[in-house]
Amino acid sequence: MTNVVRRPTPADPTPGLVTGGGDIPSSVVRTQPPELGPDSVAVVEGRSFMVTNAAGDVPVGTIGGLVHDDTRLLSQWELTLGGAPLLILSSGLIDDDSAAFFLTNSDLPHVPTNSVGVRRQRFISDAMQERIELECFANAVQSVQLRLRVGTDFADLFEIKQRVRDRTANITRDHSTDGSRLCFTYRNADFVAVTDIHVSPPADRVEENDLIWDLRLEPGLKWQAELTVALPRRPSELPSLHRRFGHGFDLVGEDPTKDWRENCPIQEFDSELLNRVLQKSKMDLVALRIEQTLGNETIALPAAGLPWFLTIFGRDSLVTAYQTVAFGPRLARGTLRSLANYQGDKLDDFRDEEPGKILHEVRSGELTRTGEKPHNPYYGTSDATQLWLIVLSEYWRWTLDDEFVREFRDNVYAALRWIDHHGDLDQDGYVEYATRSPQGLGNHCWRDSADGIANADGSIPVLPIATCEIQGYTYDAKLRVAELADGPLGDPALAERLRAEAQTLRERFNRDFWLEERGGYYAVGLDGDKRPIDSMTSNMGQLLWSGIVPPERAGVVAGQLLSTHMFSGWGVRTTSTLNQCYNPIGYHSGTVWPHDNSLIAHGLARYGFRDEATRIIVAMLEAADFSEHRLPEAFAGYDRSYGRKPVPYPTACTPQAWASAAPMLFVRSLLGLDALNGRVRIDPCLPPDFGRIRLSRLHAFGKRWDLEATGGQGHVRLTE
Repeated sequence: MTNVVRRPTPADPTPGLVTGGGDIPSSVVRTQPPELGPDSVAVVEGRSFMVTNAAGDVPVGTIGGLVHDDTRLLSQWELTLGGAPLLILSSGLIDDDSAAFFLTNSDLPHVPTNSVGVRRQRFISDAMQERIELECFANAVQSVQLRLRVGTDFADLFEIKQRVRDRTANITRDHSTDGSRLCFTYRNADFVAVTDIHVSPPADRVEENDLIWDLRLEPGLKWQAELTVALPRRPSELPSLHRRFGHGFDLVGEDPTKDWRENCPIQEFDSELLNRVLQKSKMDLVALRIEQTLGNETIALPAAGLPWFLTIFGRDSLVTAYQTVAFGPRLARGTLRSLANYQGDKLDDFRDEEPGKILHEVRSGELTRTGEKPHNPYYGTSDATQLWLIVLSEYWRWTLDDEFVREFRDNVYAALRWIDHHGDLDQDGYVEYATRSPQGLGNHCWRDSADGIANADGSIPVLPIATCEIQGYTYDAKLRVAELADGPLGDPALAERLRAEAQTLRERFNRDFWLEERGGYYAVGLDGDKRPIDSMTSNMGQLLWSGIVPPERAGVVAGQLLSTHMFSGWGVRTTSTLNQCYNPIGYHSGTVWPHDNSLIAHGLARYGFRDEATRIIVAMLEAADFSEHRLPEAFAGYDRSYGRKPVPYPTACTPQAWASAAPMLFVRSLLGLDALNGRVRIDPCLPPDFGRIRLSRLHAFGKRWDLEATGGQGHVRLTE
């Protein structure tokens, strides 16, 4: 038996953002930077993003800026005309990597209001490029000063939302005498970051960090300038979309996302809502993709979300891979290969690394590179290892690629050893977690905020914690690997052992986690004293996805999930309103998460509760209709009767990969779409309002398939 120290879950002051404990160095300035407002605009490409206000500006001291590879290269980027801010006419995204801002002047001395039109165009590719265009609509020449205030703090991504240390002493600034270049360089030991701005035409002068043009704008004529900030790529990363200014940011050369788009099936839906939501999902997943070379293979996998999670994650990337695999296996293949490449091979307390463990998160900013943060990579998750096995199985079911599975034989066996040994801290048959890192997360499950796992009265349970859905993932993973062991792995003894272990886990789990109170439900977990953590949560819905729930209890779980205290009318809440710890705007204590609901609906459909699954799916799609057909990371858990539309969660990431991929799993659940023994099968249950669903050229087993469904009828055939 392993001796386990029981202690409360450590605090994590920023939900969804890993922050370290301990004293803050004297060089750190404590701040709470303001948000940029609901109309902020974020462009993204690969590992780079720029977040501004609706005018295209980054005011100093906000969370906005240009971030590349986890380092903020621009913390101020403010355009003024005649010393005054510009007025906003219209602004927004063109594509995920490009935006346009239409502005005009305020009332200035000698320059009437609205007499100068200003257009800012911006895109991110291998550089951040911006074009500023002015047009004079006055009757006479206008003399006016255009000023771009530039600043950089080289903040690490982990600092931006909470506190930023002052690096001024280590930042050097240089500019060319002709005003064509402004460059900032930051050095800390071996860590170097550069913000190199090229200007054409050159600024008339540079004052401190300001680029200034003294302009004479003639009626009916246009003036423009272009600015470029280099964004260097890692050797393994593929070139990003390359654009140029033209009609709608013209693409130069072949679109590197073409292959991914072509591998998605062609959709034809009678429901315009469903059609638009799914189209938005595909666009967002393209925007969030990370493409790189690994060995001799070019792979693509999803980054977790914009703006704070443009990196490889374990849990998020794997869930996204599962949600999308029926629409093409490429993301699943890339995710599996990339995460296997990082699989833990030693004990490292600082990074919570253990042999066989799949990572939680990879970062490359200064704090990680200099060893202050453990994210190179960080392994503080106790479910990504099981999810990696589940996605490997699902990939195989859709491809029958035996050779790919055999390539990862050692990774599979190492993952199983982690589950049974390091994952099971006290050898009681359950996977528990307790961080060993002073910088680590307190909760190593998907509800990873400080109060994500709580008792019904709001008290925080002691570690180590065994959450219910992790046991479900473990059960499913063992059954799936048993199937692989009977197949491509050729290890029948392992298959027999895993099935026996899964059955034992199922029996013990249903004894220890089931609570008879409140009509019956599954506890969210067991605490360090093996007492049930009695919150009623959405996690029990994910147990249906895993299949660990016996049929006689599935109806009880379904009833709880669709009850008024769990179902908001927009989706299933993370926490029941009957719990004292319920908070409709708590990150994991009452909000509604689309990815969570996609797994719950998929599980309900698995157990035959098709109407209940459909109710969740329709509610989610209707919610997306209020946010430009995009499902955010989460939204508030207020009841649907509370207002006409879902109440946004204030700091939700959007797009977020597993939220963007949720509609694909919704469609799969509605169709009853599955891959079985080299055949694609469907068992549709479509709402009458949805009419017909048709998917053409769906990729499975190296072939293309066409499928069509209406109501409860449907058919599948090979593409001619």
